[in-house]
Amino acid sequence: MYCRAVPYDGMTKPLHLALPLSALLLSACAGQVATRSASSAPVSVKIIAFNDLHGNLEPPKMAIEDRAAGARVPAGGVAYMATAIAALKAQNPNHVVVSAGDMIGASPLMSALFLDEPTIEAMNLVKMDFNAVGNHEFDKGRAELLRMQNGGCHKFTPREPCQVSTAFPGASFSFLAANTITENGSSLFPATGLRSFGTGKRKVTIGFIGMTLKETPTVVTPAGVAGLDFRDEADTANALIPTLKAKGADAIVVLIHQGGSSKVGYNDKSCDGFTGDLLPILERLDASVDLVVSGHTHKSYVCDYGKINPAKPFLVTSGGQYGTLLTDITLDIDPMAGKVVGKRADNIIVQGEGYPHPKGDVAVDSRYTRYAPDAVVAGLISRYSDAAKARAGRVVGKMSAPAFRQSNLAGESAMGNIIADAQLAATRDLATGGAQIAFMNSGGIRADLVPLADGSVSYGALFAVQPFGNMLVVKTFTGRQIRNVLEQQFDLPDQFRILSPSTGFTFTYDTSRPAGGRILSMMLNGVPVADEAKYRVTTSNFLASGGDRFTGFAAGTNPNGGMQDVDALEAYIAAKPLFTPPPLDRVTNRTP
Repeated sequence: MYCRAVPYDGMTKPLHLALPLSALLLSACAGQVATRSASSAPVSVKIIAFNDLHGNLEPPKMAIEDRAAGARVPAGGVAYMATAIAALKAQNPNHVVVSAGDMIGASPLMSALFLDEPTIEAMNLVKMDFNAVGNHEFDKGRAELLRMQNGGCHKFTPREPCQVSTAFPGASFSFLAANTITENGSSLFPATGLRSFGTGKRKVTIGFIGMTLKETPTVVTPAGVAGLDFRDEADTANALIPTLKAKGADAIVVLIHQGGSSKVGYNDKSCDGFTGDLLPILERLDASVDLVVSGHTHKSYVCDYGKINPAKPFLVTSGGQYGTLLTDITLDIDPMAGKVVGKRADNIIVQGEGYPHPKGDVAVDSRYTRYAPDAVVAGLISRYSDAAKARAGRVVGKMSAPAFRQSNLAGESAMGNIIADAQLAATRDLATGGAQIAFMNSGGIRADLVPLADGSVSYGALFAVQPFGNMLVVKTFTGRQIRNVLEQQFDLPDQFRILSPSTGFTFTYDTSRPAGGRILSMMLNGVPVADEAKYRVTTSNFLASGGDRFTGFAAGTNPNGGMQDVDALEAYIAAKPLFTPPPLDRVTNRTP
């Protein structure tokens, strides 16, 4: 029935018949208007997001700082995270769970010892939907990453697969890798995914594009990505949007393993000081994108990018690291117009249990929601924890004090110095040419080394510091080549990435000077390093092949292999009855 207002001319019907008919017509029209109004009301979809989990199944002993409340809230642990996700799902039947990459890789021992199989199994229990592949998913190479998706017990690494679960199922959710292109021109994993909610005229569809950072070959071992082409993120996403729209997508969500940082708190919406490698990508993204879920930098933010560039009014989020935060995102979609008409997000602290810390215990804070552990996920974690316990709990030595990875104002850290010294000690006496210097990159240090109350240091604690399983490599460099490597420390002005040198090697820098002239001096055992002299230098195989953008390390010659990095650290700590962290006196910053 089509309703419109028709004036009564006084001749068609007597007044006593016209009034009931008018009332009937008005009632019918009102019902039809109400039906149209209900069918066009926005459909709300909840997107539950996280990033950079890195296999942290157990609570990582980290706190979220709430500056406004003056609180330090203990956070993380996948059993608690599973309950928090379930609670968010219960708020809206229209929901999807996504990750912006680095779900696995650089993991604590409990996950890494079993090739991250327990993390994939835990995420299956959480009922993930999509994970955009991050750079650390490639740590063990392409074949092993494909096994993470497809399952099976084929061996692609030195470690044995399927040690606990004899039939590893693989991920029940989809890995997305739109810009990771194989030799045959197709993406390594699906480029996109679709999820629909509602039925009939109330049906809405969200299109997801998943990507890793274009620079992945520079931050992982090159052998792990051989034959793969990592293409421009913005170009890739923009090219896929018309296809998603043609398939009925009413909203476009980009899951990207690239990120930024801001000067504000974990859930501040002001976008104050928002910066980083993600920004040039955002500037080039099609304005039809509605949401960008990001990662990689381990920072947390919620930013309406329209505040920065009104022509790009998408929402940009990141949930920090290690499962300490979940990003609760809502998209309101007009089913008639086929577009997003509202969007909002909050970073939610995953508070589960407190923990002791040398700088002061961190207790549960009653001002924030405390989640109970999910029993099924906790059972899975317990099974793998028991399997790893004997190895993880083995005492390797004693320390007089903790060694922290946080750097001083010059960029030097106690943990970095210890690792460099351990690598030098492990390669100094190699028969084919022992090392004189060792360098450690700060990005490869994944945890503080904190002894137990009696000073004991466990193998699990060492593994948490160096979980990659890199091998040591000794190469020959000229003094000039070493200087070139040290100059590369300043290639990324928004990142502080000073190399830790081994004992006996010192250097001084001034970042106010022009590029190429920032290293003021280099000394080895009190003697200036000469440009034409040759030196034997130890690094991890990751750095030796030019990883972490230190391409100068690839220039070394006459390589010679050494032991695994964590084994070198163990031997170094165990060699002394009571190990004392070294002073921070190897790097000097002369910047005015």
